[in-house]
Amino acid sequence: MARRDSRRAEQTACPCGQGLPYADCCRRLHIGEADAPTAEALMRSRYAAFAVGDPEYLLRSWHTSTRPARLRLDPGQRWIGLEVVDTERGGLFDSAGTVEFRAHYREAGRPGTVTERSRFVREDGRWVYLDAVST
Repeated sequence: MARRDSRRAEQTACPCGQGLPYADCCRRLHIGEADAPTAEALMRSRYAAFAVGDPEYLLRSWHTSTRPARLRLDPGQRWIGLEVVDTERGGLFDSAGTVEFRAHYREAGRPGTVTERSRFVREDGRWVYLDAVST
């Protein structure tokens, strides 16, 4: 699946909620120019990947032991907001961390929210998504 209108997305605010243009924020991680420095930064970049339609990045940023063989994003789901609720560890010098968040979306005109507590670990020195528990 191709990314959704990535040129337009690069000029708008990054979906991750940090307030930077997408081109200066999560896009750098999506195209491999940089790695996420913290577990929270990786979680935000993964949310942004859902929002811009980048399943390849989602797979690349997934731990090898839990990564699915393929990933299909729902084209009818539009991600509209992210709230970070809590973080535990996951900093520059940590090897594991947890981020709890609420991701808001619209599908078929109806709002929805995913609340999740995601676990992240370092694999080969890079932060990757391990798994999650829905809350």
